[in-house]
Amino acid sequence: MRLVIVRRETGVALSMDVYADNLVAELKAIRPNWEIVEVAPQPWSRNQENLWHSGTGIRKYYERFWHHPQQVCQVEGDIYHIIDHTNAHVAYWLKKKGKPIIVTCHDLVHFVYPEILKGQSRFPVLSMASWKFSVQGMGDADCIVAVSSNTAKDVHEKLDIELQRIVVIPNGVETSFCPLPSEEVKSFRQQYQRSPEEICLLNVGSTHQRKNIITVLQVLKALKDRGLSVRLWRSGGKFTAEQIAFIKQYNLDQDILDFGIADKNILIQLYNAADVLLAPSLYEGFGLTIIEAMACGLPVITSNVASLPEVVEYAAILLDPMDDQALVEAVYRLQNDCSYRQRLVEQGLARAKLFMWEKTVQQVAGIYERVLEQERKT
Repeated sequence: MRLVIVRRETGVALSMDVYADNLVAELKAIRPNWEIVEVAPQPWSRNQENLWHSGTGIRKYYERFWHHPQQVCQVEGDIYHIIDHTNAHVAYWLKKKGKPIIVTCHDLVHFVYPEILKGQSRFPVLSMASWKFSVQGMGDADCIVAVSSNTAKDVHEKLDIELQRIVVIPNGVETSFCPLPSEEVKSFRQQYQRSPEEICLLNVGSTHQRKNIITVLQVLKALKDRGLSVRLWRSGGKFTAEQIAFIKQYNLDQDILDFGIADKNILIQLYNAADVLLAPSLYEGFGLTIIEAMACGLPVITSNVASLPEVVEYAAILLDPMDDQALVEAVYRLQNDCSYRQRLVEQGLARAKLFMWEKTVQQVAGIYERVLEQERKT
């Protein structure tokens, strides 16, 4: 089999890099006789985001919606897998070739929170229109792989795609996300902890509205107001203007340690050294950081909405993401009830073991084979 993997531009969406990298690596291990070709868009410079230097941003759209699909179509393959739903517009072109097409859908967040694009784009209306055009390309796919049942439900309801063409295959977690030796954890914690009693909250990911960072900051403030020594460790995007205003209003600057976009090694150390992952997201297509934290033995407090309950089941504290007081009490209990904390750690470790990339990719490979078999019969 000659498999063509249609990737995102490298470095634009780190989670998509994780998905594509693990998919390809595992496929090479479990199907060594397959030929795998990866095709990614040509990188474009934000400094040249223009109509050949006029400031209109048309070069980006040219590369994305014209040049890249042509590039993919020039690559011969038996089956094509578009690993990110925001590239599903490539399916419009591939359908003309009459080749089998698979698309992985990670979430349809812009249908739920369209305001996200206001902070990401100079032309949010145009960006939303182009995003819708892209994701609607999933309608031309032979099969859509959804990373959760909640995402599958969104694909069915928002794009009117029949359930028979949607298969739920959860993401995996890399084996490098695991508990570290206690001395290494102790050393890392001492490096960044202001006192031995300090509670280290961890939050990982973007700062979009759906990540509910304001509530994380409210929890930090409430714990501080109780007289507790507490600090927020952050890894991911920069704070928004609203979040910065909240931090300044309540003098939280010294109570936040920003690691920026941490590399994998630092991220694993953060998961191991923190006291709790606080992730009260309003919407997640899957929630990979939550499984990564569990795999490292870190207790998780997260939301009882979207895909999160199906991903964590019994292995995390699930709460209303807008109930900051309940979140505060959950942190407080974790710090004061050692047996409860240890039970969550053990349940999290056991739950994370169910999400292995080898298992995920075995299922994806089965989809390729099934779709190709159906193609041969028609």
